[in-house]
Amino acid sequence: MITLAGPEDASELLALYHHLTGEETLLDLTAAAQRLETLARYPGSGVFLCRVAGVLVASATLVVIPNLTRQGRPYALIENVVTRASHRRGGHGRRVMQAAIGAAWQAGCYKILLMTGSTDPATHGFYENLGFDRGKTGYRLRSPD
Repeated sequence: MITLAGPEDASELLALYHHLTGEETLLDLTAAAQRLETLARYPGSGVFLCRVAGVLVASATLVVIPNLTRQGRPYALIENVVTRASHRRGGHGRRVMQAAIGAAWQAGCYKILLMTGSTDPATHGFYENLGFDRGKTGYRLRSPD
């Protein structure tokens, strides 16, 4: 079952993100809960969760962004897509992605953006099988600190 994260999911979600970033230093739990509350105030946005036998195994974050072009239709960004290492290739990532994609279309988005830093062809295949293409060139600028 796919659900949306609430502040009560912060601890478990931060532990799952270790499978994405490998970071040992986690965001403060109170700050994480506050960030989830802030995200919930953006209509259509949220962190989609997939649990198996009560264990959080996959998530994807969707942010719906207001827009002034395309007749005011918003666009979406999907970020922090992760599946627990022990549960990969079980369809859990696909389920959270399908939920996020469906929510973006329901919110009236005209496009969904997603970037990956992975060079693994399987990761690229995962996104392409969901309908994403490599139609644009992505750039990023990291904070100097």
